[in-house]
Amino acid sequence: MKTLNERIVVMAIGLLGLVGCAGDRPDNLGAQGGLLAPCPNSPNCVSSQANDERHRIAPLLFSGDPVAAFAHLKRIVSRRSDTTIVEDLPGYLRVELRTLLFIDDGEFLMDPTNKVIQVRSASRLGYSDLGKNRSRIEDIRSQFLSSEGE
Repeated sequence: MKTLNERIVVMAIGLLGLVGCAGDRPDNLGAQGGLLAPCPNSPNCVSSQANDERHRIAPLLFSGDPVAAFAHLKRIVSRRSDTTIVEDLPGYLRVELRTLLFIDDGEFLMDPTNKVIQVRSASRLGYSDLGKNRSRIEDIRSQFLSSEGE
């Protein structure tokens, strides 16, 4: 049987290995000409600008003032305990979304002409996210719509 110190060392090494699940921050994010980065082939990404059903998710719809709608979205994501705002530019918001030891990257891009906010959420690591990115964006959508005009 291992001593207590050996068990602690093994557990510490295991925890350090799990922390590595966060992955590196991607360098391909950001809006280029009104477009968000395309989703990879893996199913762990959703985007309102995707052409295929596997990755496609509806954008956030709003009525009224685009600046007010985007401010409303920022209030919603800033209140979430799993979300950290990484980049906040006029009409563009990038966030990190945490699930246990994993970090996903979310983006929101204002399209004032069409009265929508384009969305993208993707896992940094792995192949499948078991639908987490889709369900998280749908949760944000629900909050956005239920309190629109606050």
